[in-house]
Amino acid sequence: MKKTILYFIAFFSSIAIFAQEDNLARITGTVKDGSNSQMVELVTIYIKGTQINTSSAENGRYSLDVPANRDLELVFSRVGFKESVVNVKAMPPRSAKQIDVELAPMDSDIEFVVRESRLETAGMVRESMEGFKVLPTTTGNLESILPHIALGTSSGTGGELSSQYNVRGGNYDENLVYVNDFEIYRPQLIRAGQQEGLSFPNIDLMRDLSFSSGGFEARYGDKQSSVLDIKYKRPDSLRASAAASFLGGSTHIEGSFKTGKDNFRRFRYLAGARYKTNRYLLSSLDVKGEYVPNFADIQTYLTYDITRDLQVSFLGNYNRSRFTFVPEEGSSAFGLINYALQLYTVFEGREVDDFTTSMGGLALTYLPDRKRNPLFLKLLGSRYRSDENERFDIIGDYSLRQIESNFGAGNFGDVISELGTGTQHLYVRNFLNIEVTNLEHRGGIELQTTHLNSDNTSSHFLQWAIKLQQENISDRINEWERLDSAGYSIPYDTANIYLFSVLKTSNQLNSTRVNGFFQDTYTFRNNSKGEWRISAGVRATYWDLNQEALFSPRAQLLYKPLGIKKDISYRLAAGLYVQPPFYREMRAPDGTVNTDLKAQKSMHLVAGLTYDFYMGQNPKKFRLIGEAYYKSLWDMVSYEIENVRIRYSGRNDSEGYIAGIDLRMNGEFVPGAESYINLSLLRARERITGVQHLVREVGQEEATPVKDVPRPTDRLFNLSMFFQDYLPKNENFKMHLNLTVGGGLPYGLRGNNVVYRNTYRFNPYHRVDIGFSFQLWDRLKMANKRPNHYLRFTRNSWMSLEVFNLLDVQNQAGNNWIKTVFQQQYAIPTYLTSRRINLRLRVEF
Repeated sequence: MKKTILYFIAFFSSIAIFAQEDNLARITGTVKDGSNSQMVELVTIYIKGTQINTSSAENGRYSLDVPANRDLELVFSRVGFKESVVNVKAMPPRSAKQIDVELAPMDSDIEFVVRESRLETAGMVRESMEGFKVLPTTTGNLESILPHIALGTSSGTGGELSSQYNVRGGNYDENLVYVNDFEIYRPQLIRAGQQEGLSFPNIDLMRDLSFSSGGFEARYGDKQSSVLDIKYKRPDSLRASAAASFLGGSTHIEGSFKTGKDNFRRFRYLAGARYKTNRYLLSSLDVKGEYVPNFADIQTYLTYDITRDLQVSFLGNYNRSRFTFVPEEGSSAFGLINYALQLYTVFEGREVDDFTTSMGGLALTYLPDRKRNPLFLKLLGSRYRSDENERFDIIGDYSLRQIESNFGAGNFGDVISELGTGTQHLYVRNFLNIEVTNLEHRGGIELQTTHLNSDNTSSHFLQWAIKLQQENISDRINEWERLDSAGYSIPYDTANIYLFSVLKTSNQLNSTRVNGFFQDTYTFRNNSKGEWRISAGVRATYWDLNQEALFSPRAQLLYKPLGIKKDISYRLAAGLYVQPPFYREMRAPDGTVNTDLKAQKSMHLVAGLTYDFYMGQNPKKFRLIGEAYYKSLWDMVSYEIENVRIRYSGRNDSEGYIAGIDLRMNGEFVPGAESYINLSLLRARERITGVQHLVREVGQEEATPVKDVPRPTDRLFNLSMFFQDYLPKNENFKMHLNLTVGGGLPYGLRGNNVVYRNTYRFNPYHRVDIGFSFQLWDRLKMANKRPNHYLRFTRNSWMSLEVFNLLDVQNQAGNNWIKTVFQQQYAIPTYLTSRRINLRLRVEF
């Protein structure tokens, strides 16, 4: 009888709960300090005129069940902040809405800011930079972070030494980078990760970034793979920071001040300087010698409000990268368990590389204060210059040996036979100068539509741009390689002595490009049903060098249902993406430049979803993103990758496809510490025009014809994770774990990689970096308790201990090819760095 009564109680209780939920909706969000964007806890959030309330957790998040089908006044109140009220329109039962607010401190003149949850613009991933400043990284560059937060992104063969990245089967040259609407360029001649200096984006100056892995809008430029859109800060107060470690240091300052009686007329400044020297890291490479890397840059972003509607800004950068290397000796072992080989080399000579880039951009923005049909007009002008010099003169006398691999042998590890000796002499004198000048106009206007139904809102956002680009390129190549095996020069001839390869040429190119776009983004929202965003546009480009005019239509559809409890949105994207050649694609391996080279072309199809959900007693937000994509490729320029240098064929001789799935989940697995997990699966295939590709399986004498072969970026899977945690009773002590596991990339025989193309693979890449950070000082939390602390003059201070390559794994960067007089080739692996420990100090003022 008691059990029957309990069953009835449970049954009617569940009915009451469901009935109650049918009359409720949910509002979630975050509360920040409007003066510094820090999360604010213990904010009371309540519905005016009721007893329904909650408070924000330590991470600033809140969740509140509210009555459905009625308009509400949501009040945010906390001591030290101005009380703020948000008017919320009636929500359907069991629906959800996200409202993020920024509270104004009592002593400030800033305004209260409300941001309702809306569709992500064109499916781009958006992240703030604050949480990544203590991420353990060997390069010190922003791009090292991308594989952990962006979909389908990996560092390629350059690994931890490179800041270049591949996205969804594309190569390093297929990625767009913008900083405050200025397009950013990179040096062209870099051939190894250790030569790379500092990339353009400076984390200390950044406010946030947006990243699209494909299917992006027409307003972005003409590349095949991805867009990285960076926004620098717009500072309101004086701040500064400084950091130092065994790998270099950085410093920055920011602030603003009024230049007249008017409060709006302000001059804002950002400036940063960085220095990087990875000599300590390079000492772990197989080739021993004197490494002298010196990389430095200085950067500034200045803005001035001329009037309330008119602003002028300047972005400037000067970057100097000088890498000197005097090799002494190198030793690397490879082979099988029962057949181990060793290459021992003694060197003489040196390598000196000098890459100097500079960029200056001026922008004039007109943004009038209009309550209806807001408008903006922008005029941008920039100039980029790159002076790149490569100088090699290195002789390596090598010995290829077989070593004893039997553990039980008394001479285990000793040389038991010498397979060959020889000399490899590399001589390089390459000089490349690039000047790119841009003049661009951008504009946009939003046209709102009036609806009789107050639940409906819609608008058209029209955007357009036209850009003129002038390019001047001067290239002088003088490089040759001499191979000698057992006293015979290769290739061997009884009458003459030949060098293995010779490349001498001089090229001068002057050209003009014109491109532009027009795009309409239509947004429709029904508060009880959903929100739709349709973006359709077309890009046009013309280059006078190859006289090719191109049009690339693109469209994106985003949909977010609002009448359901789940916070989920869907995305579809399709479009034609063209990539007109820059200089590197045009230059063939023999040094000739194909000025008739046409643009590479692809069609993108992308489908995905974004699902936001909350877990835990104090609501912690998690986000799951999943996307499936297919890219059809034609008029492609085939290429091979040596370390991080791409060697193009200089012809439109390839076609193929790329297909895959990307998954990402991020959230606060522990309160206040954001973590990310990314998993990517892809298949990238191509076929060279007019070539029947063959594959010879193990154990088969005859080769088998195949329809396509792997592209050099065909990485079957890539898993990356950035996880943060802290001690339960001491949040000042944090741990940052950085894990990367990726499938092996394909490669083929040097000089014979056409018919049997990319038939071999590197070993899978796997690496773990870990960092332990201790917050020495936090003015907000410690000032009252420890007023005489020795770091009281700082705002925040961190000390970090970082362990790079924790598991001490030998990851392969490429191959050094040794050829015998009998035309046998041996691929000698070259490896990336081993375990290293770094100490870093960061202070903020």
